[in-house]
Amino acid sequence: MNASETVGEAAGRGQVLAWGLWDWGSSAFQAVTLTFVFSVYLTDKVGDDLPGDTPASAWLGWALAAAGLVVALTAPVCGQYFDAVGSRKRALATLTALTVGAMSLMFFVHDDYHDLWLGLALLAFASAVFELAGVPYNAMMRQVSTPATVGRVSGFGWAMGYFGGIVLLLICYVGFLAGDGDTRGVLGIPTDQGLNVRLAIVLAAVWFTAFALPVLFAVPELPRIAADPGAARAGLLGSYRVLWRDVKELWAQDRHTVWFLLASAVFRDGLAGVFTFGAVLAVQVYGFADADVLLFGIAANVVAGAAAITAGRFDDRLGPKRVIVASLVGMILCGLVLLVVSGTVMFWIFGLALTVFVGPAQASARSFLARLAPPGREGQMFGLYTTTGRAVSFLAPALFGVFVSIFHSDRAGIAGLLVVLLAGLLVLLPVRAPAAVAA
Repeated sequence: MNASETVGEAAGRGQVLAWGLWDWGSSAFQAVTLTFVFSVYLTDKVGDDLPGDTPASAWLGWALAAAGLVVALTAPVCGQYFDAVGSRKRALATLTALTVGAMSLMFFVHDDYHDLWLGLALLAFASAVFELAGVPYNAMMRQVSTPATVGRVSGFGWAMGYFGGIVLLLICYVGFLAGDGDTRGVLGIPTDQGLNVRLAIVLAAVWFTAFALPVLFAVPELPRIAADPGAARAGLLGSYRVLWRDVKELWAQDRHTVWFLLASAVFRDGLAGVFTFGAVLAVQVYGFADADVLLFGIAANVVAGAAAITAGRFDDRLGPKRVIVASLVGMILCGLVLLVVSGTVMFWIFGLALTVFVGPAQASARSFLARLAPPGREGQMFGLYTTTGRAVSFLAPALFGVFVSIFHSDRAGIAGLLVVLLAGLLVLLPVRAPAAVAA
């Protein structure tokens, strides 16, 4: 089968919905397990009485850093192999099952510092295999979209992730976490040994499983395609030789793709920094109460998801580069306003205005690469997309910290994030848009 024949082979509405449901389900790991519930449980409960001078939060950082290193080193060759042997769907199923399995085992992490190491190992393992699962998942976007719809499909997937995270977080909060005392939530789950949190993670594992299944039945497996000679037969070390050969060919034939990978890595780190430090800034600079932060987080995710869907249509009509450039400019302008205004009302207005541009930038970055990737080598390209993102993931946190330290003000950290976004924009501007590359 010719590689170009796989483009749009499963672009029916039911298949697109099935593909997007994986994004909806994956919020069980991203929002509940990694960000808001299990990681907090590990540092605040399980490891709060850890002996020694090293706090549990430091061990968490090192565990996730180790997982990130594994992802950075393996993502491109994994995607390359999935393409070559025609196993994208099988790889997605396997990596999703490993993520869900690790989440399920988190039930055995009790509120006891002796269990901290089990929790860290499970979270690091789940983080690594989850990120690797994103490689075949993103590569499948070419199968469930056509050149005329890839922007809308990408935006739909991002929006499903945002909305799925909100729904599951609310379910977990109301059912398992809300309240005080020895029992929590409307279900009255005991807090002894962290049972309420452990059951919430089990629910998240079931949630991810349920919504990951449709894509495995609705979207056909990628056929074996000879788009990357030698990739299917290469061993571990041989895979890196094939990858190096392909990257050199890419640099010689199409440097715009290489520059886009670099630009997207930089501005995606800036986008991540907006959500990472948004809650800190809301409380420390703009006077938000803890409850208001939760409400703002829900509103921000709704706005970002709705904007991603809307921007998908502009992506298909005007091209992804214009959407990304407009989004980055909009974010920079909103950030400049936030540098000088104060108070909760101003943060509600301009903070939400800033998040309007986050979803479109994320979704169009994915569709940009999907349009650039050679047919049959999408997995390899999205593997490089993951690796380059990991390689510069220190930029936003580092510059946030540097600006706060220099000016002795949390507000100054906003300028650090703006520098990252501006750098990504400047690297992106010379990159030729996908339509021009195709022409």
